[in-house]
Amino acid sequence: MSEREVELWSATVVQHHRLREDLAVIRLEGEFVPFAAGQSVGVVVPQNPNVGRRYSPALPPSLDGKLEFHVRAVPAGWLSGAIVADTAVGDRWQIGAPSGRLSVDPDAREVIMIAGGTGLAPLRALVLDLARRPQPPRVFLFVGGRHPRDLYASDMLWLLDQDLDWLTVIPVVEEIEDPDWTDEWYERVRGAEGFGEDHWLQGTLAEVASSYGAYTDHQVLVVGSPPMVRATVRALVDTGTPAGAIQVG
Repeated sequence: MSEREVELWSATVVQHHRLREDLAVIRLEGEFVPFAAGQSVGVVVPQNPNVGRRYSPALPPSLDGKLEFHVRAVPAGWLSGAIVADTAVGDRWQIGAPSGRLSVDPDAREVIMIAGGTGLAPLRALVLDLARRPQPPRVFLFVGGRHPRDLYASDMLWLLDQDLDWLTVIPVVEEIEDPDWTDEWYERVRGAEGFGEDHWLQGTLAEVASSYGAYTDHQVLVVGSPPMVRATVRALVDTGTPAGAIQVG
């Protein structure tokens, strides 16, 4: 095993922002980590230093060592649940080697990004990275969830959509009504400026993204759960999008 494969960088939690019962945004500062926007990195947290996971930063790399992760607690996922519920400011995380090839081609003119849940994180990093280019490509970002409150980054995406004239955000929900149980964390942030019901398109990401026809002159990036990715890629190919134009994360 090479030295790079076992190298770890250190970062300290500076903010733990709980957005939903099962989701939190964690911001850290520390050593510069040499990843590229769209990649994932290894993460080891003090809640269980013997178990590592891979997460995709939601910010592009910065020389001042800023990192942001969007973490959802998955069923029977002890580590992800501990990160969401128990992370505290001051916790020291170890960041491992980056991997993955999700990226936007330098000569891409139009890009379709499709994010399910926290699959938004690497695509948000890519959008912010594109903002550094003198002439970014036109980007259409489909972001979806089962219910409206699953669109956990609505306020942030609203601001990006307003600030970046080359970006169009398309929020997608499978069901227009939220479930009838209360999520206290959502209630705390509810009402913040963001996309509302007048902006939502109803359906699955596969249905909505493929309803625009074949993306024959676009680069397409799809990130989310394995079932969502499979269904979306299948729908895109079935409607004429070349399989070779699609990257998955």
